[in-house]
Parts: sequence; structure tokens; C-alpha cells
Amino acid sequence: MSYRKIVAIFLVLKNNYKFAIRHKPLKTHIIMKTLLSFVAIICISVSINAQEFKFEKEVIDYGKVALGSEGKRVFEFTNVGDEPLIIKDIRSTCGCTVPKKPEQPIMPGAKGEIEVSYDTKRPGGFSKAITIISNAKSQRKVLKIKGFIAKNVTPTKDKSSVTAGSI
Repeated sequence: MSYRKIVAIFLVLKNNYKFAIRHKPLKTHIIMKTLLSFVAIICISVSINAQEFKFEKEVIDYGKVALGSEGKRVFEFTNVGDEPLIIKDIRSTCGCTVPKKPEQPIMPGAKGEIEVSYDTKRPGGFSKAITIISNAKSQRKVLKIKGFIAKNVTPTKDKSSVTAGSI
């Protein structure tokens, strides 16, 4: 139910309440109970029909990775609500972590991705928070990445790659 519809219904009930006060004070009590019940039902229905997303993982552990290796990871989620989910903004705790938000709304039941890139040229351990701001029931959601960048770990090559010298 849209905000405008709720306001319109509230105004109609408010006008009926004023009419009842002027004409029959006994009905005031009944109308007031009806008004409060109606507002409570609207609040419950709005919270039930709210957008919501469920992440497959809320923490991505990079583990031990080599200095300068690929730092991109993806958080996958599903819109489990019954309205389109709009991610308004994504913020990270520092400039070494760069999140990328989906540009289009995520429809109910559809899956979405949030790509996060960490600067792996900084040796040592890290733990960073990514805050998602959306139109979901819980407007802020915090995801985390963590890991350790080691100087002496060499990235492993894909075994399926063939070099010209090996043929």
C-alpha cells in the first residue's frame, strides 16, 4: 500500500472522527478504537509486505592471498520480499575496499550481486565492513570481508592453462 493511500485513508478517518465529536460524543470512543485498529493493521501490513534480501554469505573470508593478487569477490543475495529491492548506496570503511552496487532494482524472487574489490597491494591482515543502504525493511545491512595478504605466497596458476613451451 502506498504512502499516499495511507494518508488519504487517515484523512477520511480523521474527518469522520471530527464529525462524530460534534454530533454524538458516545460514538467518539467507538470511532477512536476503529481508527487505532485501522492504523495498527496498516502498520503491520506495510511491515509484512516490505522488501527484504537474504545473503548467501554475510562474511567473505579471502584467506591467505598473495600480495598483488586478484582482490574481487562477490556477495550474492536474493530478494525474498514481494516488492522491488532498490540498493540506494553502498559504503565501505576505507578507500582500500571498493564496492559496486547493482544499478537496476532487484525484483521479488530475483538474485543480485554486490561486487567488492580489495586492494591486495597492502600486506597484512584486514577486516573491513561494507554498509548497504536500501529500501528494505532493515534499511542498513552490514557485510564484512577479511583475510591476510602475504608477501611470500605465490598465486597458483590454473592447471587447465597451456603454455606454448609445454607442447
